Amino acid sequence: MTLPEFFGCTFIAFGPPFALFVFTIANDPIRIIILIAAAFFWLLSLLLSSLLWFAVVPLRDVLAFGVIFSVLFQECFRYIIYRILRSTEQGLHAVAEDTRVTENKHILAYVSGLGFGIISGMFALVNVLADMSGPATMGLKGGTELFFITSAAQALSIILLHTFWSIIFFNAFDTNNYPHIVYVVGTHLFVSLLTLLNANAYYWATLLPNYIVTILTGILAFKVAGGSGRGVKRFVLCQ
Repeated sequence: MTLPEFFGCTFIAFGPPFALFVFTIANDPIRIIILIAAAFFWLLSLLLSSLLWFAVVPLRDVLAFGVIFSVLFQECFRYIIYRILRSTEQGLHAVAEDTRVTENKHILAYVSGLGFGIISGMFALVNVLADMSGPATMGLKGGTELFFITSAAQALSIILLHTFWSIIFFNAFDTNNYPHIVYVVGTHLFVSLLTLLNANAYYWATLLPNYIVTILTGILAFKVAGGSGRGVKRFVLCQ
């Protein structure tokens, strides 16, 4: 059961993001570059938060401390890549084969957010997937088999959330909508701190609020990007 479990959880976590990459990013080299750059900036935020955790010796065992500063560093680097992308829009417009990348500002936010999310999901799940591949499975020593599928579902949630957060975050700075900035940082902290409950196997208490936040944030990102109920209806009816 180890390999079916491994592939099943891998597809749960990375199937939808991979589909988004294939259908919306893979055909445009500029979007691929932006996605990789965003992933690199997320890695820099991880490096800084790790250095801080290593430097503050008395708080190394306090997981909440590391989580909070990790989120703050991620949001700082989200702002940095926002400033870089906005300052290089003219250059991107000159070299881009698809000028919609710069004409529609939400595309830059979407691509960078997906880059943030994919690398975040990979770091959150890669060690779990390595253990999942065998030779044993969870539950043999008092654990629960729900740990794997919960981890995969949470990884998918955080990937989607990073995508939605970037759309909201970029638009908030473009329009000086400070409540949306607070919403992004606040929900990021909330969702991240919820994962601490997994240590006590309170999976329902993490997944349920996590996906409620994901759905609400997705709706907000949809509205921020100019979506409407009428547009959804036309899409469903193929009009």
